Order: sequence, then structure tokens, then C-alpha cells
Amino acid sequence: MPFFSAKVPTSYEGESRLDAYIASLPNGMNRSKLKSGVTELLVNGKRVKLSFKVKAGDQIDLQWEDSIPDDIEPQDIPLDILYEDDDVCVVNKAQGMVTHPACGNWDKTLVNALLFHWNKESIPFLKEGSANEILTRRRPGIVHRLDKDTSGIIITAKNRNAEEFLQKQFQSHKSVKKEYIAICMGRPQHAQGVIRTRIIRDPKNRKRFRAVPLDEDTSFGGEGKFAQSTYRCIACYGEYSLMKVRIQTGRTHQIRVHMKYLNCPILGDSVYAPKDRLFPSCTLMLHSSRLRITLPKGERKTFKAPTPERFLKILKTLHSQFKKVKKD
Repeated sequence: MPFFSAKVPTSYEGESRLDAYIASLPNGMNRSKLKSGVTELLVNGKRVKLSFKVKAGDQIDLQWEDSIPDDIEPQDIPLDILYEDDDVCVVNKAQGMVTHPACGNWDKTLVNALLFHWNKESIPFLKEGSANEILTRRRPGIVHRLDKDTSGIIITAKNRNAEEFLQKQFQSHKSVKKEYIAICMGRPQHAQGVIRTRIIRDPKNRKRFRAVPLDEDTSFGGEGKFAQSTYRCIACYGEYSLMKVRIQTGRTHQIRVHMKYLNCPILGDSVYAPKDRLFPSCTLMLHSSRLRITLPKGERKTFKAPTPERFLKILKTLHSQFKKVKKD
């Protein structure tokens, strides 16, 4: 999402509306674009409106949404399809692919690829209406999602009835079993366990989330949402751990936040983990490896995605440099 910053010169005289001042700058934005595209507007670190009067010395920071295209276009992007029938399509999503169009990623998403694969027409972007209506239109067939840099299994719906059927399962969290593998930095204190916390947005960094104990006061970051993950350490290699994680809830960044909560952040996580000396260029080592779910026709199925090449390369190095230790 684009950002813009400017400081009002100390020599500036008088007061001007914020939108008028920004529009007057050589690299500024016109008032109509400001009105339609700005998502956050801060002056001296505080949220303000476009009508705010700026004065000498004020620090202006804003972020805006790129122009939304008119349509979601089908795009010929290769997909690794694990299973498909008349109702669903199960994909082994590649790392780096965004699940559905959103700010900063309006095309080349899984949705664009699926529209092409299903021989569907372009879908007009809904730009007005409730937030729920807009999001629903932007993610046809998507009933759950994976972060951009998380690879692995994702199930999609090919018709509205299938979409509603799958959504009910994901909302209840009772019949869906999702399992991930992760290579983490550090060793967990226990070989296995259940993590139950609330997850809140980090008040110091709006792009991050934090796990806090259920009894901790979170008034500074909002009430947060309950999150539960079950983990098992498969093996340790020096100060690295290979983990299996199952999630009983589906919060944003849940596994990444919970592994950091264990003091075992996921290797290659640019948001929650420090840069690693042994693997400085590795990407996020998190993969959705197994999904068990009931299909619309009533059949209970388990889908598995093979271990990605990036995992195999890291594990080969770990095997060569450290003794494999089973965690007790």
C-alpha cells in the first residue's frame, strides 16, 4: 500500500486545510484522489480528517489504496491441482501467490488463476456497498486463505452451494482438520502442547499481531480474538526445530504469532523473526501440508501436499551440520 510523508516547513504562515495543502505540493495528490483513496491519515501521529487545518512544523503521514481496477480478470497462471470435482478444487498454492485481490495485489492471485482454469468471465469489482459485500465479490470461491508466503493446501468452491457448505465447516472449526509443517528458530520447552491465547494487533506496529495470555489486560490493543493451536516438535537440529502445527481457529498470522509466543519464530519470517545467520536469504518456512474436510457430496476426504523443495534444501543442510535430536 503506497505511503506519503511530508513536513510543513517552519516558515509556513497561516493555516490550510490538509487536503488543499497536500494538493499544492509538487508531489502531492489531488483532492478527489485523496477523498476516494486514503485509508489512513495522520498529523503528528494522530488520526485526522481531510478538513484538518495544518500549520508550520506539522508532520503529515498518509497511506492510500491504489486505484481499483474495473474487473477481476481470468489469468493463465499455472496451478498445482491436487483434486477437483464439480463442486471443489483443491490447490497446492505456491509460495508468493496471494489468495485473492486486495490492496497492492489486484491481479496474479489465486482467484485470477481459478477464473481462467474454470473458463469463467471477468468479474466486475464492487466498489460501493457494505464491506462484507465488497470482500465477497473480490474472493469468489475462497472459503479460507493462506498468507502470501505460506504454501500448501487450499480448498476452493466452484459454485455458491459448495461455497456455503464449506464456509459452515470453517466457521464451526469442528470438522475441518488443518495441519502445517514449519521449520523454526529455537527449541520449544516441551515436545508438544496446546497454545491458547488471544491475538491482538500490535499497538506499536499495525502490520503485526501479538499473542497475549487469556487473562492479560489487552485494553491497549483491543480485546483481541481467541486463538488455539496444537503443536508437536518432530525433531531438533542444533537451535532449529521441525514442527507440526494444527490450528483449531483461523486467525490472521496465527501460527506465525503462536510460534513466536513459544520463542520459536518461524525461520524466514520477515515480520516475526530475526534474520538468521545460517540461512539469511531463506523465505517463510511454513507449509499447509494436510487438510481433512467433508465435501459437499458428503464424502470425508484427506488431502496432502508434498513437502516443498525449499524445506528439503534447508533440512538437508540441517542434517549435514547438526545431530538430529528427538524432543522428549
